Amino acid sequence: MNKAEKTQFIDELVEKLNANDKVYLADCSTLTVEKVNAFRRACFQKKIKVQVVKNSLLKKALERANDTKMVELIPALKGETALMFTEVSNAPAKVIKDFRKKSEKPALKAAYVEEMIFIGDNQLDALVALKSRNELIADVVSLLQSPIRRVIGGLENKTKSEEAA
Repeated sequence: MNKAEKTQFIDELVEKLNANDKVYLADCSTLTVEKVNAFRRACFQKKIKVQVVKNSLLKKALERANDTKMVELIPALKGETALMFTEVSNAPAKVIKDFRKKSEKPALKAAYVEEMIFIGDNQLDALVALKSRNELIADVVSLLQSPIRRVIGGLENKTKSEEAA
């Protein structure tokens, strides 16, 4: 890769980083080609984009990203790095956790989720527990419906008791 190609690749990475507020870094080293393909397939099914990148190029892209908090991901850039982009904040964590039932890797290096930084594989459970936007909306809707259901239930019971009398 010549200098112009590297510059273009870094620019593309910066664009992707700026366009996504959910970025995961994973270590897929020691996985066989078959397991890497299975991992990529699992990610594809969950609409997660996976790209293996050179750490030096990713470091430069992180330094140039709009959100300066992304620089905190740089210490995690050791060994092979798989860059993951998603729309659902906990989807990559769930895929990694499910995949780890069969294999010791991939390991979570770091994650940037909606302006929060998670460093280390020990953060995987915290990321799995994050709720997606749709899950949060569903929780709010059910909380709003709960008092209404009680009122309607009370009214229905009152009309039934009046009819019985």
